[in-house]
Amino acid sequence: MYIGEVMGSVVATQKTENMNGLPLRLVRKVNVDTSVTDSFVVAVDVIGAAVGELVLVTSGSPARQTRATDNRPVDAILIAVVETWQIQNDVQYTRSSG
Repeated sequence: MYIGEVMGSVVATQKTENMNGLPLRLVRKVNVDTSVTDSFVVAVDVIGAAVGELVLVTSGSPARQTRATDNRPVDAILIAVVETWQIQNDVQYTRSSG
């Protein structure tokens, strides 16, 4: 798993039939100090994440082990919105309430 920032949506009108109904998000990987990287991934969004939110992303075979992605050609999925994270006693990030 890794932490990423939702940068936007990916729209694909022509795709395999079993991908219909799965929203896609463009996610930029984030370092532990909350700085962004130059690494991006397209991930299925089953949690309804908004642009700008930090999310947990899982990839590979675990991404296909949810009800929504079982037997679908998915390599990355958003599995949680990050509320806060800390390293030792130092809070690195806290989600804003709005």
